Amino acid sequence: MTGRILLVDDEVAFCELASAWLTEDGYEVQSAHNLAEAKARLSDFDADLILLDLALPPEMSPDHTLEALPSLGDRPVIILTGHAERQLALTAMAKGAWDFLAKPVDPDMLAVVIRRALTKQNLTRELSLLRKASQGPLDELVGAGQAMANLKALIQRIAPTDVPVLVTGPSGTGKEMVSRALHKLSRRAEGPFISVHCGAIPAELLESELFGYKKGAFTGADRDRPGLLTMADKGSLFLDEIGDMPLSMQVKLLRVLQEGTFYPVGGREQQSIDVRVISATNADLQQRVAEGSFREDLFYRIKGVNLNTPALDDRPEDLPLLCENLLAEWSRRSGRSLRLSPSARQWFLARSWPGNVRELKNTLESVAAICQSQVVRLDDIALLYPTSDATEAQGDSLEEQVRALEIRLISQSLAQQQGNRSAAARQLGLSRQGLLKKLERYGLDA
Repeated sequence: MTGRILLVDDEVAFCELASAWLTEDGYEVQSAHNLAEAKARLSDFDADLILLDLALPPEMSPDHTLEALPSLGDRPVIILTGHAERQLALTAMAKGAWDFLAKPVDPDMLAVVIRRALTKQNLTRELSLLRKASQGPLDELVGAGQAMANLKALIQRIAPTDVPVLVTGPSGTGKEMVSRALHKLSRRAEGPFISVHCGAIPAELLESELFGYKKGAFTGADRDRPGLLTMADKGSLFLDEIGDMPLSMQVKLLRVLQEGTFYPVGGREQQSIDVRVISATNADLQQRVAEGSFREDLFYRIKGVNLNTPALDDRPEDLPLLCENLLAEWSRRSGRSLRLSPSARQWFLARSWPGNVRELKNTLESVAAICQSQVVRLDDIALLYPTSDATEAQGDSLEEQVRALEIRLISQSLAQQQGNRSAAARQLGLSRQGLLKKLERYGLDA
């Protein structure tokens, strides 16, 4: 078995001896001699497991060490101590330790305990991946904040109906995913979902693509061909970037939506269809109507219900979960198990994403592709992105950047912990009083 182990013990001789044992067993090992050094190591060494001595300088207090367990992250911690007391062991387990070994440590027992801990950790991760692989339609819309919760609630309410839906929002926010979720939760879920990018098909071809054509309708039409409308019958038709549809096609689409009938190009026989139309755009259609480039009657026909997909910068609390899910998805496709080091994770959290989830996904996948180990580190990011691009507020002072980052991390932690300030404080490595002071200082106490 392989893995990364952080050994935290103030006895240098023991660290050297235990490192030799563990390295011989195939583990990657780093050592630290106190809690502050251990936390510094974890910023770039994303350990799978921690071996932690209870009596660490300067406090040399088991209670102080146990209180620090939550700040060491979500990984197994095996406690090492020269005081094999039953009550101390129970306290350690209650605080979240995986196991408890008395010194002098038996190498064979240590190997068994580490294997058990890492096996359990790997099984937990595999179970998480399996759960994600069997997600429902709404689970694909990743987000734990209020904005995504509201969006999911609306989707659930309107999906069973046949009301037209207009999905709006900036590019890269997942408008097609919202549309597919609407389809999968509708009574048409067993029918087709046909997607048409209205801006990607030349104007002169869009009519024949949508309506189909009859043999001989134009040069090259050597046979009858059904259009995308026919293919979408009894299902959903997704009109992506409908704001780019030519005016001449808007008139013809309006008739289809009003009457449910159309004529193939070159055909004289009217055809009927039963489709639900879901449209999407990143443009301001009301502005286009005012400018005369989009028909007002078509606008109100497709805008039965308007769903807005929020920009990623408007929901920073969702960034950690998105990074985790996108990297897990890449790992499944590539067959490589990859994770972000704590410092690399902070780089992603501190950055602004004007391209939204699409930009975040492309950046993660680019960095993952060049990573040569199991952990993405800042060194990997630096190969693709210059140092000057590492913060979202390049012109701000260091104090302003730190303030912005603290506000973002506190907001994310509170969202993840559902407003539980004590749990958020533990996650952030703060005392509850320290967190309350920061909330008051940044005006977040409400």
